[in-house]
Amino acid sequence: MQYFQALKLGQKRVAEAREYLNTLTNGKAMPALALTDTKSNVWSPVGEENLYAFVDESAGFVLTDNSGYILALVDKTGASKTIVQGITKQQKEILEKAFENDNIPKFEGKVILPV
Repeated sequence: MQYFQALKLGQKRVAEAREYLNTLTNGKAMPALALTDTKSNVWSPVGEENLYAFVDESAGFVLTDNSGYILALVDKTGASKTIVQGITKQQKEILEKAFENDNIPKFEGKVILPV
């Protein structure tokens, strides 16, 4: 796929994921990655599927603040499409129930966050 085509499709998927996450987080979702990192000149948009992941320092990330978790909606490769920072433990539990009710599976793997 050409870069521009992949980027446009990825941006569309990011916007859809962000719109959904905004409904759960009071409009706090930020866009993340529109393309997956293939380490080559092959351009691929992020996947269409949505899975959720909560990231904290135990996942190997050094968070710049201590306000809790980062919530990410990711594709099957772990590429984050949209993120929300500063999720508390109580908010995490509420959001997990919402994802379960909406049939959004939990991602079990390494989350790729924007740098």
